[in-house]
Amino acid sequence: MPREAEAGAARGRGEYALVLVAGAAGGGLILLALRQVWAHAIFTPPHPLPAQDLPVSGQKLVPLASALAIAGLACLAAVIATRGVLRRGAGVLLALIGAGAAVAAGAAVTSGAVLSAALSADQAPGSFGGSTTSGTSSSGGSGITTVFGSGAGHASITGLPWRAAAVAGALAIVLAGLATVWRGTRWPVMSGRFDRPGQPAEQAHPAEQAPAQADSATMWESLSRDVDPTVDATRGQSPG
Repeated sequence: MPREAEAGAARGRGEYALVLVAGAAGGGLILLALRQVWAHAIFTPPHPLPAQDLPVSGQKLVPLASALAIAGLACLAAVIATRGVLRRGAGVLLALIGAGAAVAAGAAVTSGAVLSAALSADQAPGSFGGSTTSGTSSSGGSGITTVFGSGAGHASITGLPWRAAAVAGALAIVLAGLATVWRGTRWPVMSGRFDRPGQPAEQAHPAEQAPAQADSATMWESLSRDVDPTVDATRGQSPG
């Protein structure tokens, strides 16, 4: 039985570490994939002006997936800090977060979304090359929309592998959450090292078994009578 218990504890620690690594890797993979270019917005202004190719990252197209990935990493910390029913609840929340991230990352990206992200407020108006022509205003997004909004812009989706990587990372978070719900109560807890059953008894046990030491007065009295106090102590303890 002790060997079986030790084997079960070792297996639980292995599962625990594997789930934490899988969840953290899934969240990191989502964040990495969202930083990559998922599409290009190509605008063709009137003849004197050159065409503009604007890369659009996954973060601009599906910002919800990034927020869910960060929430998933925070939920992993909750898995580490909790136990019992609370840990199961953290696992359910983790699985839901992963499912939401998978849906967000795998949703269809339309041309309109790419063009809108390329023309967002964080894009400098001067980068569109002559976007202030044709009587448009030099400030505000309305001038940019007037120049490129007449069918001259189109989108090119190029980040399908990165989208697949983001979905894979979200599925890893889902699996980590489901594993936590199923096996989380058998895994170690963060405070387990401080409150192991029997630990106070183990700390007090050596002191209780330590042989009684004679005080200095008794030792000097024994020596004055030419008696070895260590021999008397040994004889006194032999019947026990």
